[in-house]
Order: sequence, then structure tokens, then C-alpha cells
Amino acid sequence: MPIHDWFKAREARKYTLSSGGSIGDLPDGVWVKCPACKRTLYQGDLDSSNHVCPHCAHHFDIGASIRIQLLVDSGSFEETEQVLASADPLKFSAVKPYTESLERARARSGLAEAVVTGRATIGGYPVVLGVMDFRFIGASMGSAVGEKIARAFRLAAQERRAVVLVVASGGARMQEGVLSLMQMAKTSAEAQRLAIAGLPYVSVLTNPTMGGVTASFAVLADVILAEPEALVGFAGPRVIEQTIRQSPPKGFQTAESLLEHGMVDAVVARAELPATIASVLGYLGARCAKGGDDR
Repeated sequence: MPIHDWFKAREARKYTLSSGGSIGDLPDGVWVKCPACKRTLYQGDLDSSNHVCPHCAHHFDIGASIRIQLLVDSGSFEETEQVLASADPLKFSAVKPYTESLERARARSGLAEAVVTGRATIGGYPVVLGVMDFRFIGASMGSAVGEKIARAFRLAAQERRAVVLVVASGGARMQEGVLSLMQMAKTSAEAQRLAIAGLPYVSVLTNPTMGGVTASFAVLADVILAEPEALVGFAGPRVIEQTIRQSPPKGFQTAESLLEHGMVDAVVARAELPATIASVLGYLGARCAKGGDDR
């Protein structure tokens, strides 16, 4: 076999693990197994495809830094509220102390909190951007997350910018009790103030978007986009099944199902998100015009 054909066949090959093997047997940072089609992918190929499986188009979960890099105009992102982070107001401890969970999340993600906010441009349009990172305690919304998102809305209103939030969350952060639930009202109020100011708000729901985040700011946007097959809902499928004592329909709570039932406006592939958001901002009016102002 000519060497060119050998490499071509190698690229098309479906890699499988031997009996008893697991993804843990593969070298870290070299190969990744797609949870949808079960093919084993070279990490470099995955990086170059926006972390989307080239075989089945499964969208892998990605962190905030990668998400920002893929979404905004090159070199335009300027982070805000970098030092704002959760404390432990209730001195909460269950299996382990809340402070220990925070320390591990910060070490794992390299972030101070579960959301990164800042100024940026997308397709030339000035925005205040917020990106949630599921690696940080499931991107749950505690007091610091709610405050950072609220401040993002206020900054946008002050500087006459649009708001773009990329959402992924397990819901409210129960280690902060009722303080976490209060963030639902606070963030919703700020979204309403932005709407009264006549400024656009676009949310992008990614996998998963659940609980109190779904029930508050995530679905209050002027335009709600979602990535393919993202799980979006309030209670999880297992909780619903145990409550109603019957199995939910196939595909229940996926982005495609929500689009069919009118909860989201469009399901957009990751590679198309920057152009789609820019197009939406253009349609939403001159107040967010490229480099313009409100006059």
C-alpha cells in the first residue's frame, strides 16, 4: 500500500479500545473519545475543529478561555471584575467544606469564579460578554456569579453596549442556601433594566443549562440561541421521571426539542456562532452599531 493511502486509511479508521480498556488507558492530552459516536479522536484535530467531533458533530464541553477565543474578535477581550469571588457566608460543610470545594475549583479551572466577564467586540459590535465555565462547581450560581452577571448588565447599560452571555450551569449553588436563590431575582431585574434602556441582550445556551439559571437570566434575552443537543431545562430528566412516574419523550430537554416548542430562537453550530451573533446584533438596531453610539 502506498504511504499516502496508508495515511488516508489511518485517518478514516474508527479506533476502538480492546476489551476491558478505557479512555483512561490513553495518553493524556493526545486522544479523546467522542461520547456520541465512540470514535477516538486526535486532540489536535479536535482543537482545529472548534472542539466539535468531525465524524458526528458532537459539541464537546469547553472552558471559558477557549469559548472566548472562539467567539470574540481577536485581541478584543478585556476582562472585568477579575477578583470578585465567592466567600463562605454560611460556613457550609457537607461531605467536605465549601471552602475546600472552592479551592479545588479554582485550581482545576484556573478561574476565580464560575463566570468570566468583560468587554469585547463580536463581528465589530461592542458587547459586554459573560461566559460560564462548568468546571467550576458545575458553573452553579452563587452570590459572586450573580453579582458578576448583574455588574455585566450594569456596565453594558452605562457604556451603551449589547450583552452576550454564554450559559452553562447546573443551577443555583446550594452551598450558599437562600443567598444563591436571591441571585435569580437580582440577575432578572438587571436584564429588565437593560431592556428598558433599549439595549440588546443575546444568550447562548450550552450543555448543560439547568435549574435556577434557566429560570432566570438565561431565558430573558431578546434572542435565545443554543448549541446543538445542549441539555436545557429546570429539573433534570431523572427527577422529572421520578416525579411524574413515567419516562419523558425521547430528546426531551434537548436544544432541538426546545426549538420545536418555541423556547429558543435558533440552534446554531459552534463554528457559526460569531457570525450569527453579529448578524443578530445588527438586526437589533443602531444602538449597538459598530463603533457607534446612541445618537
